Amino acid sequence: MDWNFVQKFAPMYVTAAGLTLRIAAIGILLSMAVGMLCCIVQSFRVPVLRRIAAVYIQLARNTPLLVQLFFLYFGLPKIGIKLDAEHCAVIGLTFLGGAYMAEALRSGLEAVEPSQREAGMCIGLTGLQNLRYVILPQALATAIPAVCANVIFLIKETSVFSAVALADLMYVAKDLIGMYYKTDEALMMLVAAYLVLLLPISLAFTWIERRLRHAGFGDQRSV
Repeated sequence: MDWNFVQKFAPMYVTAAGLTLRIAAIGILLSMAVGMLCCIVQSFRVPVLRRIAAVYIQLARNTPLLVQLFFLYFGLPKIGIKLDAEHCAVIGLTFLGGAYMAEALRSGLEAVEPSQREAGMCIGLTGLQNLRYVILPQALATAIPAVCANVIFLIKETSVFSAVALADLMYVAKDLIGMYYKTDEALMMLVAAYLVLLLPISLAFTWIERRLRHAGFGDQRSV
């Protein structure tokens, strides 16, 4: 193990990790918004919108992120739409992540007992108030483990961004291996970088899940 090499190029990984985390954060936040929108559309049972949401979810979940990125980065310019690598990465991650978040949130909504909805209506809440104050808090508490798994999955999926020339962690590792043939050192720093990014997120979600359950948000007797 060449520790001089590690010390020399570690700052490149720090910079790449910052870029990876920034794009992942934007993509995940947008994914949550898209997932919540799809979930609400399916919850209100509007036939046309439900069908559109279902087609989107199946399309996004059953096509690889790499193919989606190639379509955005190499395909769209053929019809005059040019996007830089960062925008392609954010759009691709949002497109993929929104479908997974929609399914995670839908499972949380379906776990809420019908009696909870009925109780909200009995105390005079409107449909939106019932959704906001009664159903969503319980659904989110139930969906936290699935949402956490999706967040970690999406951050790991950023490793394919190097395919569109984005200087993320994988791009840096491949570049150093190609130039210096220091495979062990480059991959060790890559693994360490992803571990530093993902472990705190996993621990944070575990803490949030415990706090929500301790506060009673996952308790079906809360209403």
